[in-house]
Amino acid sequence: MEKIFLKTSDGIKLALNHYKTNHNEVVIIVHGWFMTKDSNAFSNLAKDFSEYFDVITFDCRGHGKSSGFYTFTKKENIDLKTVIDYAKKQYEKINLIGFSLGGAIVLIHNALYNDTDKIIAVSAPSDFNKIENQMWKKEAWLPTLQKCEFRRWFSIRPSLLYLTLHSKIKPIDIIKHVKAPTLFIAGTKDPTVHLWHTEKLYNEAVCEKQFKIIDGIHAEDLYLQNPEEFIAICINWLKQPSHNFCNQISTDTSSLSHQ
Repeated sequence: MEKIFLKTSDGIKLALNHYKTNHNEVVIIVHGWFMTKDSNAFSNLAKDFSEYFDVITFDCRGHGKSSGFYTFTKKENIDLKTVIDYAKKQYEKINLIGFSLGGAIVLIHNALYNDTDKIIAVSAPSDFNKIENQMWKKEAWLPTLQKCEFRRWFSIRPSLLYLTLHSKIKPIDIIKHVKAPTLFIAGTKDPTVHLWHTEKLYNEAVCEKQFKIIDGIHAEDLYLQNPEEFIAICINWLKQPSHNFCNQISTDTSSLSHQ
């Protein structure tokens, strides 16, 4: 694994991990709020994906070893564009997988630039202002405690939230402009981004698409709860030719949660 630093167009230093495993495609993994590329969840995720693809993980601004302050999707697309421009010099096919707010970021990027091959959006919110984030529920705070990594926690630097609320692109406003085949994944018991968010994005999307509903909670926790199943779902989506898929919802639960 090669450690690299890039500089964004607005002067942010980005820290990357590049897993070069001699594949001709790359998967770029985008973490969400309060996670980093070096957290146990994303380190293990990258290693699992690296059996099938080259992998790039990076710290969004305000996280880990990158500089700046996190803006809750307002400027993180600049970070992702910087990483994709780096990857374009080495790969013909570039795939994206984003978790939670990282899922929002990958959708926004493709809607703006249409320069990636396939997308996986995991627990992506339709609108940041409508995230439920019920942190008092045990479904939220127990997984947070189980993932406790003090070094990671002390590396997070958020911007003032009120400064990011205006001029922010909402995924639901741009989803019809996403052209890359997209797999939407959501958890049935997500206390942070309720299932209706992903369902709404899926319904509004006009690209080739699938919706996988997993009996679980939020973002990377869906991977941590059952790594083999999660990786199998993702690899199946990324490896199969696009025309082999029809738009469908795949679920192991009989009821969906709506707003």
